[in-house]
Amino acid sequence: MAYQNISQTVSEDEIKKIKQAIESISTALPFLVALTTDEKKSLVKLGSKSVDFVKDCNNVAQNYPQILPSGFDANELAKDSKLFEQLSELRLLLNTLNEKLNDTTTAVGNEAMKASLTVYEYVKTAAKSQAGLKTVSEQLQQRFKGQGKTKKTT
Repeated sequence: MAYQNISQTVSEDEIKKIKQAIESISTALPFLVALTTDEKKSLVKLGSKSVDFVKDCNNVAQNYPQILPSGFDANELAKDSKLFEQLSELRLLLNTLNEKLNDTTTAVGNEAMKASLTVYEYVKTAAKSQAGLKTVSEQLQQRFKGQGKTKKTT
């Protein structure tokens, strides 16, 4: 669907339910970690070729355990492979939702800013002739402090 003006509200009850759902996801995945930048740099990342490689190695470990040293835990590899697959699917779904949330936030922010700029222009004009609006105009003007004058194109 093409973007159109968004005119919606979300009730406090709906926000509460959404927050509870997010908390429920976090509770269901208590093992999730937050890596430091250095930790992220030091880890091997799996691209599509590596994902296939891990799957193939897992199949080998499950079907030919006799070729592996006795200390190698093939079951742990199977668990890690399965969890990676499951988390990748969840990440795909959540990334899609996050992208929509980001895009909608950007669009609504744009709408709010455009409407606010219109209000600001009316306040600036009205402040010239109506008592009491000069302070309001000056308060709103703080948003643009330090930006300098912009040249209007003709």
